[in-house]
Amino acid sequence: MPIALITGANRGVGFALARELARRGFHVLVGARNLDRGQNAAASLRSEGFAADAVVLDMERPNTFAAVRDEIAARFGVLDILVNNAGTMLEAEQWNTNTTLTISPDVLRRTFQINFFGPVELTQLLLPLLERSPDGRIVNVSTILASLQLHATPGSNTYETKTFGYNSSKTALNAFTVHLAHALRQSRIKVIGIHPGWVKTELGGKGALIEPEDAARKIADAITSPTTPVGVVLFGGKQLPW
Repeated sequence: MPIALITGANRGVGFALARELARRGFHVLVGARNLDRGQNAAASLRSEGFAADAVVLDMERPNTFAAVRDEIAARFGVLDILVNNAGTMLEAEQWNTNTTLTISPDVLRRTFQINFFGPVELTQLLLPLLERSPDGRIVNVSTILASLQLHATPGSNTYETKTFGYNSSKTALNAFTVHLAHALRQSRIKVIGIHPGWVKTELGGKGALIEPEDAARKIADAITSPTTPVGVVLFGGKQLPW
């Protein structure tokens, strides 16, 4: 049974994706900042007959990463799927705003730690286990709000949404996707960027259009398809502009 680790998987898109991958035959590791919440999510999946366990993973506490690596190595010896899903938007309650002049250095640093530095460090740490997989995947969950091209285009659907910390941290994550795909181009690991859409989650907030289950199915399709493009950010199977 292939092993999939998903960060931020105790709720929202992460939990929906954990259920969808479990339904497709994966043993899912539910990454969560809080062990109780992670265990509750994993227990819910097990009650449906799926293989699932909880692990503590907090992007603001990189000291949690090594314990997860060691547990995966000891129990399974391999990791097939890593989904860097955990993310945050801290600087505003409304998306349709520009926080560039008001965001504090502390909030900016914390946003980058959770959305960028944490995923990079975790991925590097888990690479030896992913390299043991016959068909490994690294999935970075991004957003259309990371597109510099759309932000610079008046009239685009992102032009008025300048939540600077969130957007720019995801732009950096996109750069990681491109560079990592290039670094692993001769390996069996595929690096995929995904924009799940405006999903009805706590992060998505009011006005969101997509159910988490619908977003999860599309992400799972991209993960399991042998023809998914790598080193780009996809939405609905199509590449988003940079």
